[in-house]
Amino acid sequence: MEDIHPAPNLDPMSQPSHSVTSAAETGASAAPIRKKDYIQVRDFSFNYTPAVRVLHGITMDVPENEVTAFIGPSGCGKTTLLRNFNRMNDLIDGISHEGTITVNGQDIFDPNLEVISLRKRIGMVFQKSNPFPKSIYENVVYSLRVAGQRNKEVLDEVVERSLKGAALWEEVKDRLQQSALGLSGGQMQRLCIARAIANQPHILLMDEPCSALDPIATAKVEELIMELKKQFTVVIVTHNMQQAARISDRTAYFYLGRLIEMDQTLKIFNNPQKKETEDYISGRLG
Repeated sequence: MEDIHPAPNLDPMSQPSHSVTSAAETGASAAPIRKKDYIQVRDFSFNYTPAVRVLHGITMDVPENEVTAFIGPSGCGKTTLLRNFNRMNDLIDGISHEGTITVNGQDIFDPNLEVISLRKRIGMVFQKSNPFPKSIYENVVYSLRVAGQRNKEVLDEVVERSLKGAALWEEVKDRLQQSALGLSGGQMQRLCIARAIANQPHILLMDEPCSALDPIATAKVEELIMELKKQFTVVIVTHNMQQAARISDRTAYFYLGRLIEMDQTLKIFNNPQKKETEDYISGRLG
């Protein structure tokens, strides 16, 4: 999809009594120009079984080169939607869906689309860091080796580029052949990010990537996410509303499998339009 959508006609935000600093707060304008919608979801519903519907008529746009955060109580459908973006839910028997999801204008459920090629374009980082029991080097190049790449110069370049992209190169460049399992928790998670971006995907999905990390490691990953959006479209699921406020450009609030509200992060946190959103952000719900 090549059209650039104009910024939505939003009423000016009322002056809040408190302030939230977010990645969306850049430049002099509180409402940056709307970028191209890279992921489009239209009236999307999803069932794990015919009797268990977990997503109900979701319609949303995810702009490119921004961080979009999904927030909401446990079990509200955030991760289920995220896993649909790279069709990881296909691995579950009995699922079904209605509606469409397109990435850059292409229907991801097109029967002619190879799922493997889709997943090469959409990297994923999970809640729990999951490095392979291999060296740091082999973790990063794993997907390239599976694809048949054997050129050492190419692999070396990918390792350096990916580890630099994950802000890990300086910490591990002298021990690339050592086991990845010897890294700290925060380093392991950044290694998993390096592995996810080794194929240079267009989109990076993150499912609560900081939930198992200490505050110092969390801060490093958050700084990294804000850098990564220069190259990738980032979608993150988080239960940490402060994290969503710090790093995201847009925030979507889900409740009971429905998208309640989605807007610029500053507006969602300072001037939500829906009472359900306000109740959740203020702690009265969830």
